[in-house]
Amino acid sequence: MTAAVIDGKAIAAELRARVMAAVRGLADGHGIVPGLAVVLVGDNPASEVYIGAKKKMSAETGMRSTDHRLPASTSQAELLALLAKLNGDRNVHGILVQLPLPPQIDPHAVIAAIDPDKDIDGFHPLNVGRIAIGLPALAPCTPQACIVLARSVHPSLTGLEALVIGRSTIVGRPLAQLLIAHSATVTVAHSKTRDLPGVSRRADVVFAATGRPEFVRADWIKPGATVIDVGINRVDAGEGKSKLVGDVDYNAAKEVAGAITPVPGGVGAMTIVCLMHNTLIAACAQNGLPIPML
Repeated sequence: MTAAVIDGKAIAAELRARVMAAVRGLADGHGIVPGLAVVLVGDNPASEVYIGAKKKMSAETGMRSTDHRLPASTSQAELLALLAKLNGDRNVHGILVQLPLPPQIDPHAVIAAIDPDKDIDGFHPLNVGRIAIGLPALAPCTPQACIVLARSVHPSLTGLEALVIGRSTIVGRPLAQLLIAHSATVTVAHSKTRDLPGVSRRADVVFAATGRPEFVRADWIKPGATVIDVGINRVDAGEGKSKLVGDVDYNAAKEVAGAITPVPGGVGAMTIVCLMHNTLIAACAQNGLPIPML
């Protein structure tokens, strides 16, 4: 039986509509418009695309977005000075510094310089720590997207065997913490894991975040399991063309899994909407207002 396809685009559209309604209510009821400041250092083409998408989404949801574009020669001190200014601006509720940064700038120092309450990427050490001990925090967007998509199949993750393949600080580790908060039984696997296929076959839900094209094979999947593919890899499609594939062998895995996310159209479609949700959460928290449950 072929797996049900988890439509990330449709789920993202539903969440975007709820964020838009909450933003409208915030503006009408309290005169507050969530403000997002995006900082780009240099002219990385991929970063330009990402920023364009974030700016478009913020406009669609009724938020205020401001761009701060700095030359590639910008010093770390100059960038930190800008962040200090944004931290103190009450009209800015969320700050996003687009990565990667030029080599003269330490990304860890930059992340640590952002006000944790405005850290809508969820990368600040304080937010990482809050998530780890179960306190409310701004969580990284891709792990949030994974949780939303998994819950579209399993409204409760309590007790399910969840496998996270990948231990990056951006996806794997925070995703594991969010799954623990949902009372899942969590295993984090990686390149040193013994018998990874065997470990994977135990899982009710598999989250693949390895950064390796089609790494997870169909015979790693327990029949009927849910597969959330975080990977976005561009590979050669022949005749001078390329295509996007995930970290899972999709065509084969969909014949075994019960539900599976496509690439593209799965996790990636959700991530920017989760960023807007974080900006809304930050705006409410900074003004002492209830956090909207979306």
